[in-house]
Amino acid sequence: MTHRNLCVLVVLSLSIITLSAQDSPITLHVDAREAPRRIFHVQMQIPALPGALTLYYPKWLPGNHRPTGPIVNLVNFHMSAAGQLVPWQRDDVDMYAFHCQLPAGANSLDVSFDYVSPSHGPGRFDPVSTDQVAILNWNVVLLYPKGKSAADYTYRTTLRLPQGWKFGTALPVERETADAVEFSPVPLTMLVDSPLLAGAHYRAIPLPSPGAPPQEIDLAADSAAAIDLPQDLIDHYKQLTAEAGVLFGAHHYRDYHFLVTLSDVENGSGLEHHESSDNRIPERTLIEANGRELIASLLPHEFTHSWNGKYRRPAGLLTSDYQQPMKGNLLWVYEGLTNYLGEVLAARSGLATPEQARESLALTAAGMKMQAGRNWRSLEDTAVSVQMLMEAPGEWNALRRSADYYPEGVLLWLEADTIIRNETHGQRSLDDFCKSFFGLPSGAPTVKTYELPDVVAALNQTANYDWAAFFKDRVSSVAPQAPLKGIEQSGWQLVFTDTLNDLSRASEEEDHSLDLRTSLGLMLHLADDKKDAATISDVIPGTPAADAGLAPGMKLLAVDGRRFSRAILHDALKTHKAFQVLAENIGYYKTYSLNYSGGLRSPHLVRNGSDTDLLSEIMKPHADSRRQIKVHLSFPIEVSRTSARSRHS
Repeated sequence: MTHRNLCVLVVLSLSIITLSAQDSPITLHVDAREAPRRIFHVQMQIPALPGALTLYYPKWLPGNHRPTGPIVNLVNFHMSAAGQLVPWQRDDVDMYAFHCQLPAGANSLDVSFDYVSPSHGPGRFDPVSTDQVAILNWNVVLLYPKGKSAADYTYRTTLRLPQGWKFGTALPVERETADAVEFSPVPLTMLVDSPLLAGAHYRAIPLPSPGAPPQEIDLAADSAAAIDLPQDLIDHYKQLTAEAGVLFGAHHYRDYHFLVTLSDVENGSGLEHHESSDNRIPERTLIEANGRELIASLLPHEFTHSWNGKYRRPAGLLTSDYQQPMKGNLLWVYEGLTNYLGEVLAARSGLATPEQARESLALTAAGMKMQAGRNWRSLEDTAVSVQMLMEAPGEWNALRRSADYYPEGVLLWLEADTIIRNETHGQRSLDDFCKSFFGLPSGAPTVKTYELPDVVAALNQTANYDWAAFFKDRVSSVAPQAPLKGIEQSGWQLVFTDTLNDLSRASEEEDHSLDLRTSLGLMLHLADDKKDAATISDVIPGTPAADAGLAPGMKLLAVDGRRFSRAILHDALKTHKAFQVLAENIGYYKTYSLNYSGGLRSPHLVRNGSDTDLLSEIMKPHADSRRQIKVHLSFPIEVSRTSARSRHS
């Protein structure tokens, strides 16, 4: 063999070794047996060759729209390779990057660390674990090498759970033993997109709908009572899957899991994934009427994201890995339209009654009318600024504006829906846009991006209208008036009476909040353990509360000389007379005069006298659960993807 041929052979051999190292799966072992103590033990083996290597901890997470990776909870971090410890150094600019140097002879890097979950973490989507239940987001218990797209890394994952715990996830299972669960190798993007719910009190409820892939609710709770759902509620969730199938006409998941954590550790939140959703609500929410009313649109909203947000996604929100910043300028489509469709599907499925759906819409409309920040900030800017606004305090919310693309999106897209119906004389609706833009073809999970011109073009195919000008006026321009034309064009109008809005009543009882924005100009919160005082969470500029000198952060202690209570304050409003309140302002006490005699002004919708009631048409059921629902499936349902229910029934 010549020297030249030997060199070529060596180069080819090294290339094969390098390729093998790069293409081998990364192994991830998570020991969650101490989840009740909120400790997760992690071991990883990352194929790698000698030399410099940088590892990333996920920072920007899909659905969060901002850098929320909880890296501060990573502890006991160690690396080793070729039988020796490997020193590491955190990047002094990017706190989510770790640099190391692998020694000669290494073909992989072993990494170990613990993730310690706070009992009440600042992040809405950090892992939650109690003595009886845990929700695990894989992004918090892994790292990945710098150099390739996240989709190009394959992970082989193993999980150990506390004795007797059962679990649900959309992640495909390869093998399950008494000690551990081994998942099929998947791309990093799918792993991060497939959270796992587990607990001692667990229940899986199938939600079949004709023509659709398998769908189910996976419940894990702090008590057995919390998962004993009434049959009518289960039937409504079955109807939800049917209604979504009719709305979009296609599916983009192989099976779908509504993961529902029922624990008082969480006040209520939801995070979308392509084949599942991470829904966290107080323990007794689904077995009590107030709780069910308050979260009626939660699961419909997150389910809608499988189409709007996961299958179709704004281009600025799709990045190559979890370190690249995301751009939220189209969140009024991603979240705003989803919020509208979530309300619609809640009504169509019976999760919300027609009256409750109208009360919700009235409350949204009233809230957007009272956002004083709309005088200087456009709706689009609330989307662009999401990473700042989501971290902003609740105080001065109305003057600042918050993530208004959520609630105002309901009003915006209702108006778009009524325009389509009117322009086409009832022949088309926003449903037709949803089918064409988010529907066909069906298939396994994939992502198809869009920009604003794509949305405008699809709407014009549905109904010829100046949609570009429509969005410019309502989204990108400063709009001092809330967009209420959709309510008016649907045959209704917003009014205020002394009868408390039903959702406001439920919120007062469950969330201990008082929404007095449309009367005094106040938002109040009562501490769970102290009913004789309320903290002012917001004051609306130009209202009696602001004119009196009240400000967010103050505590109301008394009303007209009587110790504060919710009933006392309501009674004072009902007298239609001016009154005084005693408030504490960080250690200082003062009496404030509220020059207001308008009584309780709570928002509702009433018919406006028009002949057409489009709102009722929009909200009525569209799917007949008794007949076959025609949706188009262009991919086989994988029999090997056994559901959580069949694994743990």
